[in-house]
Amino acid sequence: MAKHIDVLLLTALPASGKSEVRRYLAGLTPEQCEQQFGIGHTVQLDDYPYVHMMRRVSQELRAQGEDPVFFDSDNLPMKNPLDWGTLMELLNEDYDDLVNKNRPAPECAVSWLMDRFDANREKVGAPAFWKVLSDKSKTAVTEPLRPESEKLLADKVAEVPDTLEGKTVVVEFARGGADGSTMPLQDPWGYQYSFRMLSEAMLEKSCILYIWVSPEESRRKNDARTDPNDPGSILHHGVPIEVMLGDYGCDDMVHLLETSEKPDTVTVKAHGKTFHLPLGRFDNRVDRTTFIREDEAKWSDEDRENLQKGMGEAFEQIMSQL
Repeated sequence: MAKHIDVLLLTALPASGKSEVRRYLAGLTPEQCEQQFGIGHTVQLDDYPYVHMMRRVSQELRAQGEDPVFFDSDNLPMKNPLDWGTLMELLNEDYDDLVNKNRPAPECAVSWLMDRFDANREKVGAPAFWKVLSDKSKTAVTEPLRPESEKLLADKVAEVPDTLEGKTVVVEFARGGADGSTMPLQDPWGYQYSFRMLSEAMLEKSCILYIWVSPEESRRKNDARTDPNDPGSILHHGVPIEVMLGDYGCDDMVHLLETSEKPDTVTVKAHGKTFHLPLGRFDNRVDRTTFIREDEAKWSDEDRENLQKGMGEAFEQIMSQL
């Protein structure tokens, strides 16, 4: 394909197949990516590692008798919905680091991450917490958080290439609203809000790949993939049912498509401009992606072909708008 996607926003309800699609794309050769889907070798960004660390921070703060900041319980939605915006600002920073080839090397990965949480919470109107926490509590939570904070930092740095030329940045995140919500979803829920929070630099280059499943199927697949022994895993983490119903009981992508100013796009008004993001919808209501969680040696030709067909149709939709 002559056309090229610079930034691909990979979106869907939880457990819909986003991470599986990412794994599949990452396993293709650059030639396959370009010829079949109009994308370069993929560079991956994802907000889930930050969500996981928010939960870990809350666990350690609760153990110290402090305000848990992000989550009152492991089974409940976010305390402050503005943290949906915090996550988008963190992704903006990660994208800037890719563009500028910035590979952070802080003395302490925990302090580095907590300072980022503070700064980006303040950007969206939520209060900072780390800079007002007592030194005693900071010391108490730092050691338990160190291994996972260092892994997050190492994974982030490893993803920064020497150049983005010819590559495609895949940005994965899930958004939604409470079960039974009416459209449009109110800020800060849903894709309408989160797309607006993306930086101008990202919006200028972005297309959307939306993996379409029903909320009921999302909940079923979430239960099926959950490994309680691997809560930080991209492929095997589970979302509590209270969160599935409260934050992901529906999403607003179909509404955004139906109300867009331009067919087969999502209209985003941000930074004093109007963006029309080309969208391809991959129909995964009949599951085409779960097999990717298995060892690649177990993937059947039929499964590969079925996935390839659905992906091809979705990317053709995107390319028709470029």
